[in-house]
Amino acid sequence: MNETQRASEYVGIYDADGGVRGELTYVVGHLIGTKHCALCDITHSPIRRKPEWKAMVARLGVPFRLLHRNEMPADIAAAVAGRELAIVLAKVDGRWVEALSSQQLEAVHGDVPALEAALRASVSPAG
Repeated sequence: MNETQRASEYVGIYDADGGVRGELTYVVGHLIGTKHCALCDITHSPIRRKPEWKAMVARLGVPFRLLHRNEMPADIAAAVAGRELAIVLAKVDGRWVEALSSQQLEAVHGDVPALEAALRASVSPAG
């Protein structure tokens, strides 16, 4: 990405399935050390979504959707095909591009301000 690219939307895809069964599988796996999702660590505390997350999304000024891997529409699934999850995509000029890879999300270490800085360095929000 270069600094002149502007995102009209972001989407983060968790390395976990949604739904009651998916959520329970992840929580139990996380507790026993067999499941991990860097994006989950960024967006959620052990109990709920982090308040810092909501504030960051408001500062970005463009939509930021969060999806589980089993909730992706076809266009997003095609954009992440062959890529490691978790991941953040940005919609630039009508197409989905990788904004932050799984490794970049890991490097944030669950810190929302660090994620915001990484996003702004990768693809600036159009807002």
